[in-house]
Order: sequence, then structure tokens, then C-alpha cells
Amino acid sequence: MEKIIGLSVGESSLTELSFISKGMPKMGEYVTMEYNNQTILGMIESLVRGSVSLNGDIYDPDTISRIRSIEGDDYYIKGNVKILGDVDNLKIPRTPAPPATEIKLASPEILNKVFKNKDGLKLGSLISNENVAVKLDINKMVSRHLAILAMTGAGKSNTVSVLIDGLLERNGCPFIFDMHSEYVNAEFPSGKVNIIKPVINPLHMDFPELKSLANIKSNSYIQERYFRKAFYLSQKEIRGGTSSSQNFIQIIKKFLNNWYGDGTESGPIYDNNQEIIFNSISSKDKNSIMDVINKLDDLEQKYGKLFNTNINNILSQIKLAQANVLDLGQVDELTAEVLVEHILRISLKSRKDYIHGNKDKLSFPIFFVLEEAHILAPKDRETKSKYWVRRIAREGRKFGLGLCLVSQSPKTVDPDALSQANNMIILRLVEPKDQRHVQMASESLSDDLVSQLPSLNIGEALVLGLMAKVPTLVKVDEFKGRSVGGDIDILAAWNSEVKNHEKELERQLEESKLMDGNY
Repeated sequence: MEKIIGLSVGESSLTELSFISKGMPKMGEYVTMEYNNQTILGMIESLVRGSVSLNGDIYDPDTISRIRSIEGDDYYIKGNVKILGDVDNLKIPRTPAPPATEIKLASPEILNKVFKNKDGLKLGSLISNENVAVKLDINKMVSRHLAILAMTGAGKSNTVSVLIDGLLERNGCPFIFDMHSEYVNAEFPSGKVNIIKPVINPLHMDFPELKSLANIKSNSYIQERYFRKAFYLSQKEIRGGTSSSQNFIQIIKKFLNNWYGDGTESGPIYDNNQEIIFNSISSKDKNSIMDVINKLDDLEQKYGKLFNTNINNILSQIKLAQANVLDLGQVDELTAEVLVEHILRISLKSRKDYIHGNKDKLSFPIFFVLEEAHILAPKDRETKSKYWVRRIAREGRKFGLGLCLVSQSPKTVDPDALSQANNMIILRLVEPKDQRHVQMASESLSDDLVSQLPSLNIGEALVLGLMAKVPTLVKVDEFKGRSVGGDIDILAAWNSEVKNHEKELERQLEESKLMDGNY
């Protein structure tokens, strides 16, 4: 029989009610109420304990002690319940609960019924009842996007690892933009790690992409004209096998240098097939060509290691049922932004082509995990990657491209991208600005739930969104594989370095003694 913990008091609405209790339930516990000929499920969102006699207007400690000795345990507990819907369909009732409605703790049978998900991904168990597993709807998690948000050390890496392993168990395709090489040496019980190097084959780049890297503005028409022609001629030369070099930028510069040196106002410029490229090149045009050459010098200095014409298209390197990890730990932020932009762009294009009938394109959905989302899609500055993060957030679900934004600084994540994440896993958040920013992005995050975020322990999370049916407080499972996302053991590192130093001194001393003995 379900335990009665209180009675509703005051005014109730379709979505919430207040109750008074003598016992102390737990914040986040699920309760049931019988009215409208239905069993209604709710969640305790807030609790306070107080005394009618010991109110805030008494300032004498002795008086408080005397009242306390007379009153004994005569205190009250007041709480607020968020109405989640009937236990069968989770539909909000059309009338509010009557006064004095009995509030009961939800039975394990009801909880298992609500959280039952045959093909769900197990994230953990209820904080209020560890015997009830919390499973996420994978389809809704991927198609409706996800944000994992928390302060540093609250358990983000463990949560991401649990999700990735769960996807691998179901032959999923996670793709991790690994900003700090956390997953390069990870081991997942349910699948292998596929390391992808941070290199692009420029033959698979679009002209606007390289034009952006070269910092050629949209109104620089003459520069764009010559750069565009050199870009396509260079791609044609490499594909045709007629180039002696595989350095794409150098080949582009070769064409530009030839035009700069050979062009005249009256003479046409021919290609290798003796077809006219330009009828003439003026002195003014030459200045623009030299500007492009100088910009390509800068591009090569910044991004030279990014290009390699001898590798396959990055999409062809992605493997189903493996954790695909793009190792960005050794590249700077600008290079990371370019890689994210490139991969998201070609993935969206390839999936669109596949959906529209081109079966040679990307044939399976991908779940992109963006670590350090506040760097790749920041709030207050434009980056090469942010535009495409937004595009995937808006359009990806139609084509099987999911997005997971992971950040320890939610207030600096682009609000447009964050608001498109219809699912959230929020671990401990203490910073008020972070809390407000997250609340603005989520329709289902109430003030009462926000107030609980600082009190979450490590590994505990508030789960919201379509993937979880109802708002849920979860104890996330401990990842059973091997990851390197945790804190460094500082003391152990110091002690190890001292021991290594002492051993080196001993070795040098022994060598010195041997040398002295030889003389």
C-alpha cells in the first residue's frame, strides 16, 4: 500500500500544488494523487520545515529553548509538487486537485511503469530510489539534441562516457570532438575507439571554406576571382595526376605567381590545354593577385599542417559501432574551429544527398559530441564553427545528425545553439549566471529545480527533455571502462618527479665514479 505523506493545502493549479506533511519526504521523490478518477504522478520540487510557534520574530535564545521544550516535535513540513500527468499517458489533468487531496509516495510498480523503456540507454538510477533504473530514449536524445552542463569536477566526463558506451552497445555512431585528448586512450566495454587525425584533404573542401581561411572578404571581388580560378585549377591538376607537388596551397600560389609574372593588359592567359583563362590581367589586377599570395602565405603559416591531399575524406574514416574520436588536443583553437566547421558542413550535405537518393553518400546517422562547447560555439563572438553548430542544431534532426553540447561554462555557450537542445543533463551548477542561462534555454526548468542544482553531489544530475518523459533526478552510473577525464593526482605527480630526479642524480654519480676509476 502506498504511504500517505501529506495533504494538499491552499490553491492548486493544473501543474502544481502545495502540501503539508508531518514526515520528511525527499526532494525529487515522486508522489501520486487520486482525483478526476485518475492516478496523477507528481514530483516534489521544494521542501521547507518550520514551526508555527518559533517564527522569525523571536530573537531571544532562551525564549526559543523554552518554546522548543514545550513544543517538542510539533513542527510542520511544507512542500511543492509539480504535476507531471496521469501515470498511464503522462497527460496533464484538465482540473486542479481538490483541497486536502492525499499525497502518497509513488510505488515501485508505478515508477517502473513510468520509466520503463525496453530499448532505452541506461544512464543510472533514481536518486530517491536506487532500485528504479533511468533509461533514455535514444531516438529522442539524438534527434532532439542534448546538452550536458556542470561545473568542473561534477561528473561530466563520466556522464559522457556512460552515454557513449550505451550508444556503442546498440551499434551507434558517436563522433567526439575531443578538445583535450580525453578519449584518445579511453576503453569502452561495448566498442573500440577509432582515432581520426585532425587533417583535411583540401580536394574535399568547398571554395568558400578555403576563402574564409585565407581571410578574403566578400567585397574583394578581384581577389576572389583569381583565387577561385586558381583553387579549381589546383584541384583539377592534383586529381589529374599532372602535378609534381602534393602541397595544395603551393600549387595555388604557383598559378597566382605565374599570372602575376606573365599577365599583360593586352595578352590572354592560357591553361595547359591552351584554353584561355583570362583575356588580360591589368596592373590593378596584379596588385590583387599579390594580395592573395600574401594572404596564402599567412594561411600556410597558420594552417599548413591541417591539409593533406593523400588522405581520404574524413567522412570515409568514420566507423559505425565505434567511438570516433577527432583528436584536437594538439591543435590550436583556430584549427579546431576549422575542423569542426568542415566536418559538420560535409556531414550535413552528405546526409541530405543520401536522404534524397544518392546512396553513395553518408548512409547512417551520427551523434556529434562537442566537448568545450563554449569554445566551439561561444556566446559573444563569431567563430568558424559556431555557424555550423547552429545549422546542425536547427536542421540536423531531419537528416539523422544529433548534437551533444558539453560545457562547464553554460553562460558562455551560444544561447541559440543551447536552446535547440531539447534534452539536458545538468549536474552540479553553483554559479547563478550559469543557472539563469540554462533556465532561459529550457522551458521545463523551474525556479524550484534550479535552486536544487548547487546541492547535487558529484555524479548526480537533473535530467530534462523528451528523452526522459518526466524531469528526473538521477545518480549517474559509474563508467566501467577506462577514461582520462578526471583530475590529475597532483601529489602523486610531484612525488614521482622528485623520485625520478633523485634516480637521475644517483645515475650521474655512479657514472662519475666509474669515470674517476678509469683514470
